[in-house]
Amino acid sequence: MDTQNLEKAAIKIQSWWRGNMVRWTLLHAALRAWVIQCWWRLMQAKMLEQRRCLALRLYTCQEWAVVKVQAQVRMWQARRRFLQTHQAACIIQSHWRWHASQTRGLIQGRYEVRASRLELDIEILMT
Repeated sequence: MDTQNLEKAAIKIQSWWRGNMVRWTLLHAALRAWVIQCWWRLMQAKMLEQRRCLALRLYTCQEWAVVKVQAQVRMWQARRRFLQTHQAACIIQSHWRWHASQTRGLIQGRYEVRASRLELDIEILMT
C-alpha cells in the first residue's frame, strides 16, 4: 500500500471514530438530560403533594375553628335560655311563696260537686 491509501484509510478510521465519539457523547448527554427531567418531575410532584397537604391541613384547621365557634355560640345560647328560664321560675316561686304566706290560714274551704251543680262553702278567718 502506498502512503496516500494509508492516509485515506487513517482518515476514514479517524472520522468513523469521531462519529462514534460524537454519537456516544450525544447519547450520554440525552440520557443525563432525561435523568434530570425525571428527577425534576418527581420533585415537582412532591412539592405539589406538600402544597396539597398543607392546604388540606389549613382547611381542616379552619373548619375545626368554625365548628368550635359554632359549638361555643350554641352553648352560650342554651345557657342564656336556661338562665332566663331559671330566673323566671325563681320569680314565679317567690311570688307564689309571697302569695301563700299572705293567704295562709285566712281562707279555708271545701267544695263538692253534686250532679250538675257546685256547692261551695268558704270560711274566711281573721287572725
